[in-house]
Amino acid sequence: MADTPTPIELQKYLGGVEYPASKDDLVTAARGNGAPDDLVSALEGAGADSFDSPTDVSSALSGS
Repeated sequence: MADTPTPIELQKYLGGVEYPASKDDLVTAARGNGAPDDLVSALEGAGADSFDSPTDVSSALSGS
C-alpha cells in the first residue's frame, strides 16, 4: 500500500473501533484486523493522538 489508504480500506482494518479513539486504539485494531505494516506505520505516525471519527483518521493520513 504505497498510497494513502482509501476510506474502504480504513473501514476494513479499523472495524469495531468506537470513536472517539486514541491513536493506540487505532493501531491495536488495525493490527488485530490484519492491516499491512505500512498502514500500521501510517497510523503510528498520524499527526493527532485522538480521533473523533473515521473521517478524522482519513484526513490525518492524507495530510489534509
